[in-house]
This record gives sequence, structure tokens and C-alpha cells, in this order.
Amino acid sequence: MVPNGDGANVAMYDGSELGRALAAHPDDVETALAAYEQDLFPRAAEAAADDILGLYLNDDAPYSLVGFFAGEGQAR
Repeated sequence: MVPNGDGANVAMYDGSELGRALAAHPDDVETALAAYEQDLFPRAAEAAADDILGLYLNDDAPYSLVGFFAGEGQAR
């Protein structure tokens, strides 16, 4: 994914979710990691699908990118 400003926010959220999983399973790290990953992978796939990179590479580029920054639509 290209850097679009969300990286630090996602990293902090991931860290907090990992901490929650470890707190919920303090004596079983493997179970904690499995629980964390169960939520992480679908969330990561959704974020990747919304990646702004498509604005750079679609058939309408560069107009789609200009339109996005002009507020004419969302990343596809």
C-alpha cells in the first residue's frame, strides 16, 4: 500500500488490539495471537481494497486522482 497518512493510526490501533488480546489470554500467547489475527486479517484486507493506489493506476488516471483531491469522489 502507498503511504496515505493512515499508517501511524493503523499501527497504533493494531498495537492496542494486540495488547487487548494478550490481556484476555495472559497465560496463552498462541491463543492471544490467533484471536488478534482473526480480526486483523479481514481489517487489513479491507484497508488494502480501499488503497488510494488505484487512483494512480486506473483507466481514468490522472483525472481520477485530480478528482479525488477536488472532492469529487472516494478512492476506488
